Amino acid sequence: MKLNNRRTLLIGLAFFSICAFWQMYDTIIPLILRDTFHLGDSLSGVIMAADNILALVLLPLFGKLSDRTRTPLGKRMPYIVCGTACAVALTLALAGVDAPGRFTAFLILLGLLLIAMGTYRSPAVALMPDVTPKPLRSKANAIINLMGALGGIYALGAVKLLIKSTHADGRANYTPVFVAVAGLMAVSVALLVWRVKENALAAQNADPEEEEQGPGGKLPPDQARSLALILCSVALWYMGYNAVTTAYSKYFTRMWGDLSGAASCLMIATGAAVVSYIPVGILSSRVGRKKMILAGVVLLAGCFAVTGFIQKFSFVLYVLFVLIGFAWAAINVNSYPMVVEISRSGDVGKYTGYYYTFSMAAQILTPILSGWLLEHVGYHTLFPYAATTVALAFLTMLFVRHGDNRPEAKKSLIEHFDMED
Repeated sequence: MKLNNRRTLLIGLAFFSICAFWQMYDTIIPLILRDTFHLGDSLSGVIMAADNILALVLLPLFGKLSDRTRTPLGKRMPYIVCGTACAVALTLALAGVDAPGRFTAFLILLGLLLIAMGTYRSPAVALMPDVTPKPLRSKANAIINLMGALGGIYALGAVKLLIKSTHADGRANYTPVFVAVAGLMAVSVALLVWRVKENALAAQNADPEEEEQGPGGKLPPDQARSLALILCSVALWYMGYNAVTTAYSKYFTRMWGDLSGAASCLMIATGAAVVSYIPVGILSSRVGRKKMILAGVVLLAGCFAVTGFIQKFSFVLYVLFVLIGFAWAAINVNSYPMVVEISRSGDVGKYTGYYYTFSMAAQILTPILSGWLLEHVGYHTLFPYAATTVALAFLTMLFVRHGDNRPEAKKSLIEHFDMED
């Protein structure tokens, strides 16, 4: 059984466009809030957290709704198409109200835009397991993650190349970036709908027994226990990783006084993760998802623990962040497929919502907890906090008994060297 890489790349176009949008959002919206509307860090932070808070409701809701949708276009595609169309229109409209005195209009449009984005993320992610055989989902998820990373790179490139002009009052003109990202979103999803026939592919991948049972059934106790343990693990390693990515610039400047080094380290970690996605996906199909996640968790917790002892900025940090990037890829490529492996084909959207509920909740909670420690105990708590939460994820994952892929036995020795798929 081999993965259709070209088809998986096409399926990844939705996630590609979503990640491009969020990279633009995280980069530009804080600058608009500060420079156009002169908001302080606290209020700006509340607004920037709104997407994660909305996601707690919208992602599981629309994931579950898409499970029960049946149309000639498919069950995920209507949400992807409608959500993208609304998001593109609202993104362009948002650029038009980036002006002093238009804060109310900006806030209303931003809220509607966040809702539009929340309506189709779960359906877009659930499309991959719908049309991909279970043993190949780690490989497919690796390609999807790579597409997401490329979307982020596109948005960063647009920010770097297209912000050339300014408004009359000296503020940067972000309209070309909004247009570039909105255009990418529209073209990506149009290509997706044109080339990917969801209903036909889903029918090819359908499990007759699961289809007969239908969605909404209760999991057996042992599978429910594994699902709960995986979701707890997701929350714990996101708490550790997000604590570092949220506070790393403040930590570096406080502890080592080198902001350029901080930026370089995070770029190195991201680059290492991107380079690792495909090899990790291939390796996971050989040794199993659970083993790869456990290895990634040990490596990530160990790197965070070692970094906490480093007193002076040095080349060692670059090595550690390369390992952190690889560890995060090993975890990230396999965790979502383990969740949907437990689901039946009719419930993939609902389980996708579960996955994002726990990851988003962790990203809301951990800046508060780690921020309190930084402020009231000291900056030296950051990496021990991250190492501890990730290490706890090892304990929860250790007792997971379901969701792993089971590689098929090779018929001959030569097949062990087949890397084409």
